[in-house]
Amino acid sequence: MALTDLRIMTTSEPHSPRAIIHLDLDAFFAAVEVLDDSSLEGKPVIVGGRPEERGVVATASYPARVYGIHSAMPTARALRLCPQAILLPPRHERYDFFSRRVMEIVRQASPVMEQVSVDEAYLDLTGQVDAWDDAVEVARQVQRRVKDEVQLSASLGVAINKLVAKVASDRHKPGGLTVARPGEEAAFLAPLSVRVLWGIGPKTAARLAELGVTTVGELAQVAEEELRSRFGRHGAEMVRQAQGIDDRPVIVEHEARSISQETTFARDVADWQALKRQLWRSSQGVAAQLKEAGLVAGTVAIKLRYADFDTLTRQLTLAVATDDAVGIYRVALQLLERTWQPGQPVRLLGVAGRNLGAPTGQLPLWSDKQG
Repeated sequence: MALTDLRIMTTSEPHSPRAIIHLDLDAFFAAVEVLDDSSLEGKPVIVGGRPEERGVVATASYPARVYGIHSAMPTARALRLCPQAILLPPRHERYDFFSRRVMEIVRQASPVMEQVSVDEAYLDLTGQVDAWDDAVEVARQVQRRVKDEVQLSASLGVAINKLVAKVASDRHKPGGLTVARPGEEAAFLAPLSVRVLWGIGPKTAARLAELGVTTVGELAQVAEEELRSRFGRHGAEMVRQAQGIDDRPVIVEHEARSISQETTFARDVADWQALKRQLWRSSQGVAAQLKEAGLVAGTVAIKLRYADFDTLTRQLTLAVATDDAVGIYRVALQLLERTWQPGQPVRLLGVAGRNLGAPTGQLPLWSDKQG
């Protein structure tokens, strides 16, 4: 059955389950490098920053992953694990080219498509197919087209919500197609590590392990009151996720969602004045990009990564959207003052403008004069 053979339904049954697909391109950056240079086929390829510049791994090919190399790992450590690995600098324009080709295939399968990164997207086929299992056939055909037309491998998950579909797409990489049919969400998640759930990183997983909880199934058995007492509102969300519940919609967005500037320091920085100087430079960069794109940001955010790779993001919505460097900097500085622990070495610092839109002609939020 071709994608064009699927009948588009104008309505769906009142209680028909949602049909969500998550697509994830396998080792995307490395795969593009292999496509452009066939001599790299089957070799451990790392795409990332140079070790002397404190670079990190952006993507590692599957032959490199055999050595324990993974994304966000310091490049220096990756090369110690696999000295024969081939290190290549990122070529984002090239990756964007291939990403656009893949996303066009995805978009042809359903107009309800949310691209969440250069190599990931969600599709919502709810009400567009005659039967839920037809969504599995759509996923299979998208996967085949990506392979045949773009020569890239993709892993896909099909489920009734975004949470389970994303977990499913990661189950049988590379090139897998994993299905969690309606009603199977909790059973599908139960044997997996709690780390597969959003918001559960190493520290939260360690705290859960103290309760004897290491799998999603075990988490689902913990009383919500106990999780609330230990983790606050996040505890209640853990319970919902462990049960496979996720009501978030697939959001169709045609405009850029954010503009950002990030810097990874050559050496960890624990000096307040140095952090402020970098924050100002990043704010200027974001403002310049906004002006070039003819956009203003309704939200300013910062990203802070400590030396132990603990990463924090904070944001503040503005009363009036802006493209003014001083205004962006002042909000970013306020966020940094609230977030940074004095004396704690910082590895990465970034500023982002989010909630983008066209200028409305209103006065800027901040004056260029500094008091």
